[in-house]
Amino acid sequence: MNPVMINLFGLEIRWYSFLLLFAVVLGIILLIREGKRYEYSKDFLFNLAFWVIVFGFVGARIYYVIFNYKYYLNDPISILKVWEGGLAIHGGILAGFITLVLYCRKYNTSISKITDMIAIPLLLGQAIGRWGNFFNGEAHGSATSLLALQNKHIPEFIIEGMHINGVYYHPTFFYESLWCILGVIVLLVVKKYKYLKVGQLTSIYLMWYSFGRFFIESLRTDSLMLVGFKVAQLVSIGLFVIGLLIFMILSRKGKFEDLYTETTGNNIQF
Repeated sequence: MNPVMINLFGLEIRWYSFLLLFAVVLGIILLIREGKRYEYSKDFLFNLAFWVIVFGFVGARIYYVIFNYKYYLNDPISILKVWEGGLAIHGGILAGFITLVLYCRKYNTSISKITDMIAIPLLLGQAIGRWGNFFNGEAHGSATSLLALQNKHIPEFIIEGMHINGVYYHPTFFYESLWCILGVIVLLVVKKYKYLKVGQLTSIYLMWYSFGRFFIESLRTDSLMLVGFKVAQLVSIGLFVIGLLIFMILSRKGKFEDLYTETTGNNIQF
């Protein structure tokens, strides 16, 4: 696949960058729309999203560079070439969460309520962002056969895009994108449950994404490694356990306690 979306007078606009930008803009729109239902001001949420995204991207890049430090020691200028790929979602989640915690504490608002509001836009953004990997010809799985891909009813253009240097590869980016889209649907359904506790959407997000990522990562050939183990799988196990514990603890609360649908105390204004 051609990673360049369009060339304007020598300026290349890449699919990877365009799709990430699209995911960010859509995510902010959805977050602000959700925030209106719970009396959060547009300015508060926009500023929150801005800083979370900025530090999230920085964290995603640093995380990736750390686990590929040998390559970047030989070519440090490449650290800045994020349009060529090389962002680790787990690094972005960690840095973004730290930023969110600090921001929410500054304005004395619920961290769990905000992470619940972000869960769906984030998962949708991940589904969109994975297509940037497709155009870059990265984040694919191990070699396979044309017949095996056709038997999975994968669209022809994806199969051809995964035909790299005469070899067919598993489109793991596609598997993960579908898993994330299905997760968005699940979260949208769960959100309608009137006794949903604050924090449970976040816990379900952690479990859903981590469960799928663990198995999809087993197919990938470009995984970040740590002492012989795939880092993404180790992190996925940890996040799944955290999500499960959060969900179980919150489930023990009273039926009408800390409901996600409550709006009291959310009117943060700038």
